[in-house]
Amino acid sequence: MNKPNSHVESALQYPRDCTFTLNDWNVLSQFWYPVAIAEEVTNKPVAVKLLDVKLVCYRSSHGKVVIARDLCFHRGAPLSKGWIENDEIVCPYHGFRYNCEGICTAVPAHSDSKISPKLKLIMYPVIERYGLIWTSLAAVDEQIPPFSGWDDPDFINILPPSFDIAGSAGRQMEGFLDVSHFAYVHTETFGDRNNTEVPQYKVTRDGNQLQVDYWSTVSNYGKGQENPAPEGFMWLRAFRVFAPFAASLTVHFPNDGRLMILNCASPVSARYTRLFCPISRNFDKELPIEDTIKFNLQVFQEDREMVESQTPEDLPLDLMAEAHIPADRTSIAYRQLLTQLGLGRTYTS
Repeated sequence: MNKPNSHVESALQYPRDCTFTLNDWNVLSQFWYPVAIAEEVTNKPVAVKLLDVKLVCYRSSHGKVVIARDLCFHRGAPLSKGWIENDEIVCPYHGFRYNCEGICTAVPAHSDSKISPKLKLIMYPVIERYGLIWTSLAAVDEQIPPFSGWDDPDFINILPPSFDIAGSAGRQMEGFLDVSHFAYVHTETFGDRNNTEVPQYKVTRDGNQLQVDYWSTVSNYGKGQENPAPEGFMWLRAFRVFAPFAASLTVHFPNDGRLMILNCASPVSARYTRLFCPISRNFDKELPIEDTIKFNLQVFQEDREMVESQTPEDLPLDLMAEAHIPADRTSIAYRQLLTQLGLGRTYTS
């Protein structure tokens, strides 16, 4: 893991035109989020955004991923419009060069002059895991959620493309955790309008995590797929929530089959989210991966249409702001969890 340099602490300033409140931004900046698909990060600079902060990332010839503020301090040019040469990122405006540690190594206009050691990029830590590139703007400790299927040789791994949503990460997360919308939102994929009942379930909490084991007769096989589940089969969907915007879901299929999904809602801004969703399963290993990706993108699209149209756009943490039913136990606990993280009650992303 790349460690942030000391410059980061002084650079933790509220971003210009930030869409979060100062309090919420300070809270959310303490966590880790994925910002890119690992295989898409090469020796060409990639521009990404996290919590309204513009970042640039690239991979060195040794495989090291570098993430920095997308800014050359000389005249404010975005480094993502530059290029990589000899593992150094070159500013497209005046050719300043910076190595993988963010240190300026060349000022072409004055090639014989000593370069000030203060001329450094703002660097951020990097972890590459589950096929994703993760970073944090201010975290002290690693906080990547566990996803055991990814490293289990009995499972195959599938990584759909990232998926953009013009809605808040909190609303997307709550939709992922919601068990009563299947029959209405996912009618084209796996939902059944004739099976709307939500049985009782419990939510337990462990620190900043929630655990939910939800049993129902709602099948997880897609429409048009063969359904070998015996009649009356009880489907277990085990949710694990990792504050603020990640959750895993393990769906237990017949014959000890398990489908594992890691939902990671990366807050580009308060009302724009980039979804990353690694998937692992220990059955149907011979089926084309493209079919699984197509199915999941259809599910994402069904959810996106709802998230993008919800009002208010922000996830209200004040439990009096919206009505609740017993099926909402998970979302209620999730809102309480975000409140206890310190986010504002009218909350944001």
